This record gives sequence, structure tokens and C-alpha cells, in this order.
Amino acid sequence: MQVKDTNKNKRSIGWLALACLVLQLAVAPNLALGNGRINFALIFSAVVALTIGGRTGVFCGFLAGLVFDLSTTGPIGLMALLLTISSFQMGMECRNRLAGEIGPSMILYAIHALLVSLFYHLAMLIVGQASSIFDVIVQRTLPTFLLSVIAFIPFAIFYSRGDGTGLSGRQRGGRPKKGSRYNIGNI
Repeated sequence: MQVKDTNKNKRSIGWLALACLVLQLAVAPNLALGNGRINFALIFSAVVALTIGGRTGVFCGFLAGLVFDLSTTGPIGLMALLLTISSFQMGMECRNRLAGEIGPSMILYAIHALLVSLFYHLAMLIVGQASSIFDVIVQRTLPTFLLSVIAFIPFAIFYSRGDGTGLSGRQRGGRPKKGSRYNIGNI
């Protein structure tokens, strides 16, 4: 008998959001490579999109982007837009992708991290907060991309653990164990 715990998603997302918020406000400003910093809002939205996806992933991406925008000096709504689009694209193909396919999930995240960082910093050039295209690409985009990908690795490993549940709390695989009384293949 499976028990459906509808609040498990909310609790898991809440704890992940709190951890990423604290890391974004306390750790990210202090760890820099050039002018690039870790984007924990991107990490949060990617974890939710790769594990749950759908409306929940898009909504969490929007909220994470809005919190990021409110905690920085950039234009309000820019990161919210970028993370909403990124979360939609990452979460539209399949659910709980991070559970079984950590390699392709990391590649997908890396592509999105590069594009989000590039578009965000290009917008910073347009509004006058960056000095040149060299500053945007070499000193901001590439370090932000590199730091965000490295910071995503522990989250990816944690949410791809093999205990059968991810952020969504659902059983992975969909096939009962061999010898289970509910496995009709053993009849």
C-alpha cells in the first residue's frame, strides 16, 4: 500500500528554497571569480524543474528569479523571466530526470546555466552596469557559469540518491521489485 503524502513536495521545496536563499545571501557574495558569483536561484529552479517539472517548476523558477532580482542591483524581473523560461524548458520533457540520468541532467543544466548567465550579463551591458563585451563574457558570464555548475554538483548528487525518492517523493522506476507479490511478471 502506498501512502500519498501531498505535503512532502511542499516541505521539500521549502527546505531547498530556504537553503538556497541562505546560500545566495550569505555565501554567493563572498565567493567570487572575477566578477562572477554563484547563482543559487538558478540551482534551486533547476533542481525543482529536473525533479518535479511542470507548473511547480515554472512557478518556483519565477519566484527564485524574483528573489534574486530583489537581492541584487540588476533590473527587477530579468532573472525572473530567464529562470521561468529555463525552468519551463528543463521540466517539460520528463519528470524526475535527475533521479536516473545524472549525466544528461548535468549537461542540460550546464547549457541552461551558460545561457542564463550570458543573457543576464548582456542585459547588464545594455543597462550600463558592465563596461564592455569582454567584461560581460570573460569576467562575468564564464566565471558565473563555472561557479554555478560546480555548486550544482552536490545538489545533483543529493537529489539523485538511490533510496527511491527524490524531491517529488515518488517511487522511481515504476517497476516493483523482483519477487514482489504485486509483480505480475513473476506469475
